Amino acid sequence: MSPQAPKSRHWTTYIWDTWDKPPAERRFLFKLDAYQQNITNAYVSGMQEDLGLHGNQLNYITTAWTCGYVIGQIPSNMLITRIRPSIWIPLMEVIWSALTMVLASAKNFETLVAVRFFVGLAESTFYPAIQYVIGSWYKPNELGKRACIFHTASALGPMFSGFLQTGAYNGLNGVHGLAGWKWLFIIDGIITIPIALLGFLIMPDLPSNTKPSIFYTQEQIDIGKQRMLDIGRKPPAPFTRKKVLGFFTTWHIYTLVPLYVLFNNGGGAANSMIFWLKSFNSPGHTVYTVGQINTYPLGIQATQVITTLTYAWWSDIVRARWPPMLFAGTWSMITCIVLAATPLYTHTTRRWVFYYFTGCNGGLSGLILAWANELNGHDNEKRSFVVASCNMWAYVIQAWLPILIFPQVEQPRVFKGNVTTACINFSMMCFAMATLYLSRRDERRALAHRASTPGSDVSEEIVLEDELDGDLKKDRVRADAGGSDVEARETAVLPTLEHRHPALAA
Repeated sequence: MSPQAPKSRHWTTYIWDTWDKPPAERRFLFKLDAYQQNITNAYVSGMQEDLGLHGNQLNYITTAWTCGYVIGQIPSNMLITRIRPSIWIPLMEVIWSALTMVLASAKNFETLVAVRFFVGLAESTFYPAIQYVIGSWYKPNELGKRACIFHTASALGPMFSGFLQTGAYNGLNGVHGLAGWKWLFIIDGIITIPIALLGFLIMPDLPSNTKPSIFYTQEQIDIGKQRMLDIGRKPPAPFTRKKVLGFFTTWHIYTLVPLYVLFNNGGGAANSMIFWLKSFNSPGHTVYTVGQINTYPLGIQATQVITTLTYAWWSDIVRARWPPMLFAGTWSMITCIVLAATPLYTHTTRRWVFYYFTGCNGGLSGLILAWANELNGHDNEKRSFVVASCNMWAYVIQAWLPILIFPQVEQPRVFKGNVTTACINFSMMCFAMATLYLSRRDERRALAHRASTPGSDVSEEIVLEDELDGDLKKDRVRADAGGSDVEARETAVLPTLEHRHPALAA
């Protein structure tokens, strides 16, 4: 994150960051936070977890969903830089709900596969789009909490789904001639529709295109714009060939995407607990019932929720994203080493605790995407692209890696999987440090540029954007070769800045 001038903070701001802000800004943030809570409820209610079918064809159905989910993410996130999020995101939620209910009427396997593909396509808009929109309104000392509070839904979802499945099977199976699993699809769709429809009314767009309404006054919208202007987070701009190439010619996508992919695949050991509990049972002898086997591992999600919120507050307080990543990565690496090195049944309490510890790194998603929002704030379209790329590639790898390193036939021992996961967490920490190094290098370059340009108040984001411009680099090389000193440097820099940022020419 960009360094900010230190200022004294009241102790209450460490609990919640709006309490020291002016009343108008506090009311504005309250409305944004209220909508985010509604979105989180939708996510828990089915946008992330719907019923998985059991049987030999489950893998094909799941793969169809994954394909749709992967394919749709980047196009969707590019579209919401042009289409108002308050239209696009709720519309996709409504389509998701309708398609989910259609699954209840599926008559054959082929229909299930086709519909599941489109369910994944509709769902692909949601998580990266919301993280992008959140990153369009909140400052660095606020963003980590909001991104992580939203992400806690991924841990609460399985808990909610477990109770939903139990209720549907026990209470609705056979009602009106419909099987319990069909009722699950119908319920999943129905409970999302009201929040989706509410999104059309109350969801904010971006600061640049949110219109005054009964929910957001023009004064509040202006506050939102000024807040982003203060931290250099840019509004949407036209797509150009140079802009799109810039997505791939800067370092951000090459560290942030691997960082997110490694995090996302660094918690595979958590899935072993259910197999471990089941392995205590033998024909004629039951140690754990089916209900216990499905319920006891929920402590992993509880660990994830607690650590997610802890990392969020910690990160915002110290205004740095990397410390929780190193802490969680180290904790997760030690956990995997213990699970790999110790017997399965000698100390069951110890193993039980360490299985719960496997949820300790699950809360880093919000922080990594918050970091991506901050580091790419100088280019709105690039920021949207990087956020979507993180989530897309994470699912591309997740589609096959767990099958390779955690094969079901090796559960619950999975020595290979635990050792590999320990290495994944170590690699995740390495990419976190690489991201930190490169971001601080860019900050030093920006400071050096400001020092060499007297009277310049150009933000570091503008400087970094122009330092990566190929034409500018050529001009600087020619200036250095010609030995023309300060005038040559100004000739190389200022025209580009004035062209991209006309206000600087005044």
